[in-house]
Amino acid sequence: MQIINSYYDLGQNFYTKQKPDKIKNPTLIAYNKKLATKLNLKLKNDEKYLADIFSGNKLLPNSKPISLAYAGHQFGNFVPQLGDGRAILIGEIKDKQNILHDIQLKGSGRTFFSRGGDGKCPLDAAIREYIVSEAMHFLKIPTTRSLSIVRSDEFIQREGFIPASVITRISKNHIRVGTFEYFAHRGDIKNLKTLADYAINRLNTKYDSKENKYLALLKSAIKSQAELVSSWMSIGFIHGVMNTDNTLISGQTIDYGPCAFMDEYENNKVFSFIDQMGRYSFANQKNIILWNLSKFAGSILPLIDNDIKKAINIAENELNKFPNLFEKIYYKKMAKKIGIFNFKNNKEDKNLIDDFLKILEKNNIDYTNGFRRLSNNLVAQEPSTETDWLIGWQKKWINRLQNQTRDLNIIATKMNKVNPILIPRNHIIAGIIQKSVFQNNYDEFHTFLKAIEKPFAENTKYKKYYLPPKPNEKVINTFCGT
Repeated sequence: MQIINSYYDLGQNFYTKQKPDKIKNPTLIAYNKKLATKLNLKLKNDEKYLADIFSGNKLLPNSKPISLAYAGHQFGNFVPQLGDGRAILIGEIKDKQNILHDIQLKGSGRTFFSRGGDGKCPLDAAIREYIVSEAMHFLKIPTTRSLSIVRSDEFIQREGFIPASVITRISKNHIRVGTFEYFAHRGDIKNLKTLADYAINRLNTKYDSKENKYLALLKSAIKSQAELVSSWMSIGFIHGVMNTDNTLISGQTIDYGPCAFMDEYENNKVFSFIDQMGRYSFANQKNIILWNLSKFAGSILPLIDNDIKKAINIAENELNKFPNLFEKIYYKKMAKKIGIFNFKNNKEDKNLIDDFLKILEKNNIDYTNGFRRLSNNLVAQEPSTETDWLIGWQKKWINRLQNQTRDLNIIATKMNKVNPILIPRNHIIAGIIQKSVFQNNYDEFHTFLKAIEKPFAENTKYKKYYLPPKPNEKVINTFCGT
């Protein structure tokens, strides 16, 4: 095991050196052994030792801890300096496939970028991020992952007094749209180019010798974000805070603050308490990611071409392709969810998908279970009494499916491999947090972590996790935890 410090080697214009705070009596709450093995992270199997490492009390050999500098548009307003206000990059490590990953402590204390904050991560926020990021991984959505949670004896004030914690986050890198904005705003072309060259190398961006490699980087970001956000929407996920500083150019999901999964389908659903205007609503996510990509493109214009007018035309040409690209990827994913595996990208197939979503919304049907019911109906050959809302739509749907095969059981089986039966529902997370944080009981937390490893396979042992919330269990708002 060797800790690498490639981002550190870029120089101090990119970060500030920062040692983690010392934590009194750190307690290891969770340690992702499977992920550690994949990362080739060979550490002593000793809870006290692991708690010291992942609280920041001890550093891994060769670790050079830093807090990264970046800027960002937050709810559309530009902030020229944000940076890691409660996070420290302790280094990078190559996994068994020789891919480099960042190891970052989140909640390890104040940094140069804390802006008056305490630099701590409340335990409830850490548990939410651990659960949702790991669930996203097993749902096959590109995401940062969680390696560990360490609880502190310290209590910090948020909605009330909450135990402090440190969560260890793993990512392909932490280069954000806001990282590019940071240097572009300063007119620092030299370091902007250094960052772009580093990102191209780190992401293994594909381009040929005749192609503008910075344009290739933009194209790569556009494609990866179209894939990512269409994947979010296909499973009913709402990020909740799609600021440019929360948009990784690697195309991984990051920042699981006020995020949530929809229960009953609502096209313009908002959960985040701070998103009063619905900027980051479910349906608007595709528009916001294009907005964020335009900020990325604007930041690297001087690298695309010395003639800024020419660079603008080149960038706009790529950005203008996004709506069609997104729509094609999104509808292909959604087509599979209703059993169309030979999607024609035509009006008929799109209408079938759109009409089903309208049915879900009109009848307040649970998004996740609504799609799983479709495959059950195929096996039964007719809608059950509790899905009478499908009758008018189902005839056209069945006719379309039979263009693929007469054996609807085959389609049902394939549908169940793309439509999860288990998601990290808001009320389930709330219950786990209640037990973990306030009762110091982590049994349910660990049971659920085991359950989400197989979100597409039905298991009667986990049946309670499949059920939508009762009226008194519904979570109306989510919070960021800062």
